[in-house]
Amino acid sequence: MYNKVEICGVNTSELKVLSEAEKSVLLKRIKQGDKTAREEFINGNLKLVLSVIQRFSNRGENLDDLFQVGCIGLIKSIDNFDMSQDVRFSTYAVPMIIGEIRRYLRDNNMVRVSRSMRDTAYKALAAKERLNNSLGREPTIEEISSEVGMAREEVVLAMEAIIEPVSLFEPVYSDESDSLYIMDQVKDNTDNDNNWIEEISLRQAISLLTEREKHILSLRFFAGKTQVEVASEVGISQAQVSRLEKSALTQIKKHL
Repeated sequence: MYNKVEICGVNTSELKVLSEAEKSVLLKRIKQGDKTAREEFINGNLKLVLSVIQRFSNRGENLDDLFQVGCIGLIKSIDNFDMSQDVRFSTYAVPMIIGEIRRYLRDNNMVRVSRSMRDTAYKALAAKERLNNSLGREPTIEEISSEVGMAREEVVLAMEAIIEPVSLFEPVYSDESDSLYIMDQVKDNTDNDNNWIEEISLRQAISLLTEREKHILSLRFFAGKTQVEVASEVGISQAQVSRLEKSALTQIKKHL
């Protein structure tokens, strides 16, 4: 489904890509009210929309729907883009397109959330972004609550309510031969007799790893960080993180 060429009647293999110079000329014409330039600019940036929706390819959503929503985000970006700022259009547009798709996914979530709770969550998210920019760090729940003037519990419940459900079959790790799914990490307490044996075996397997491998697995599977984030924290490349992670998991599997 996500490899199909035609989306919403558009042949993606034939999409035009505009140069920065062409974008600049068209944007000036658009600001002057040229509708032809506007249409040409939209068509010349559909590939940007296509690249963004690939990030949401594991959610089971209809690709045509996501593409249309992404196009709405693109159009909003064109309407709000300020040419006086020293920012490339794509840099400005990508977060706008992502935001539009995320709003669509939240509003069409299979788990229905009341309008008032969604509004609270959106206010909290906006406050979080403002505080993040002003403080230069991730704000605490208390700081967000104070910013929006609401109780801490109310903010926490609202933000948790809009988190999208995740499939048990969504992969959290994959290599060429095997994949680890969320379902594999779900704990089962029904077989208590064997739990302590499995825990001892796992501890022994982990003890054989190097400190760097232990640290990487901890960041990946306990802190929930991506390989890129781990690479930045540890000070190595993403490719090295991938190799070390794969090697560590292979060693643990062999020991078990």
